[in-house]
Amino acid sequence: MTVAELSNLIQARCLTPGLDAGREVTCGYACDLLSWVMSHGEEGMAWVTVQTHMNVVAVAVLAEMACVILPENIDMEAESLDKATSEGMVVLQSPLSAYDICGRMAAKGIPANS
Repeated sequence: MTVAELSNLIQARCLTPGLDAGREVTCGYACDLLSWVMSHGEEGMAWVTVQTHMNVVAVAVLAEMACVILPENIDMEAESLDKATSEGMVVLQSPLSAYDICGRMAAKGIPANS
């Protein structure tokens, strides 16, 4: 499933327009503890988090994730979005809860990280 397809699945809005939404999502993950995500992040991951600061972008880029997903229409600071855009990291905003987002990904066959 591509980031664009995932976006449709979770009713998301892209907060970083113009970036490549054709990247393949290989797994999903939900966590808000950045040090934990740093040790478990994977290339191609769709990461669901309520965190919105600059370090979220840094961790996602470091792990070469497919995208960051903010549940419950959480907004991300402009500075963080600017950094995400400059780094090519897609940030999605969904009205769904983190639980619902993960449930939809799992139902479509997106595995949890390995």
